[in-house]
Amino acid sequence: MGATDRLDRHQPLVLGLFRIVIGLLFTSEGAATLFGVLDREAAPAGDWPFWHAGVIELVCGALVLLGVLTRAAAFLSSGAMAFAYFTEHQPDGPLPLQNGGLSPALFCWGFLLLVFFGPGAPSLPGLVRRDASSGGRGRG
Repeated sequence: MGATDRLDRHQPLVLGLFRIVIGLLFTSEGAATLFGVLDREAAPAGDWPFWHAGVIELVCGALVLLGVLTRAAAFLSSGAMAFAYFTEHQPDGPLPLQNGGLSPALFCWGFLLLVFFGPGAPSLPGLVRRDASSGGRGRG
């Protein structure tokens, strides 16, 4: 078994860990925007586009984190981050390092990856299916 085969065998787990991390980071962005935590001022309720972005970040981030409706939540998140990049950051310069848009650019492409590759493993639906297939006995 070659090195590539050993790496390929772990793709679902590593993809799942990537999904969990990006979901957690996105959820924290939404929580900071909506609730004024993590050294950020809360956006006023209904304020366009920041409050709405916070709702997308919180809800879709949590869905991605759990692996529930991952592709749909990642699609919406990727689009929201593309919108944020081009409307809020791009006018300040052509490159993400110049315009402060590194975070939205990375989120946009990371979520697009999840749209095409799915949630990986583990995910909440996968754990529920596994428990149901074992007759609800659980693992311990």
